[in-house]
Amino acid sequence: MNILLLMMAGSGIRFGADIPKQFVLVEDRPVFAYILKGYDCCDSVDRMIVVTHPDWVGYVDEWQRKLGIRKLYEIVPGGATRSESVKNGLISASAFASEKDVVLIHDATHPYVDEVGTAQVIEAVNTWGGSTLGEGQFDTMYQMNAQTRMLEQVVPREKIVSGASPEAFRFGDIYRIYMESTEEEMSRMTSAGAIALHHGIRMQVVPSNVINLKITYQNDMDVFRQLVHLYFDKYFTEGEKDS
Repeated sequence: MNILLLMMAGSGIRFGADIPKQFVLVEDRPVFAYILKGYDCCDSVDRMIVVTHPDWVGYVDEWQRKLGIRKLYEIVPGGATRSESVKNGLISASAFASEKDVVLIHDATHPYVDEVGTAQVIEAVNTWGGSTLGEGQFDTMYQMNAQTRMLEQVVPREKIVSGASPEAFRFGDIYRIYMESTEEEMSRMTSAGAIALHHGIRMQVVPSNVINLKITYQNDMDVFRQLVHLYFDKYFTEGEKDS
């Protein structure tokens, strides 16, 4: 079984809006609704768990009913940190997941569903134990002094990749890591990939088939508004597109 955790418990402070960015309406739907619908239509995903801010659980439930989502198992309140939120999602999945099931972790700030890439990530997990979508770098990459912002050296771009969603692991491996990690460790390494690598899980990068957009600032949302039809129209019927 392949289980998706849709992570959307963050407050989005850097985004600068009155509400977290995953709940901002784009053409009358919140950002997360597009991702949820996309994965509900994705053949590679069998079951989904949404991890959201406790104040927004009811709102997410309202939208999943509106969208007719079939694969959603549970809407789980997030924790005080990203790692606590992932842990809450894994605890929910432990009610039905087996050791060798694949758990995919998708951050709702990445507003896309790469179906081809997701299938390849799952295949890579079954071979290596861990995988992530990633985007290669084609511009010149520099190392910079964080204090002075002066360039120090060129970094070979062949060795650089920007992480994308989803990251994925065998359920038994990642569940044990989160259950056994200290609070200090989880607060220091916020991404599941960082924690997994620290604990010796090998991760293969699968090149992303879409633009690796991450909504952090308002201009990122402007880009998403331009891409929303390209990425998500295929998941909605004509009536749903017009609603």
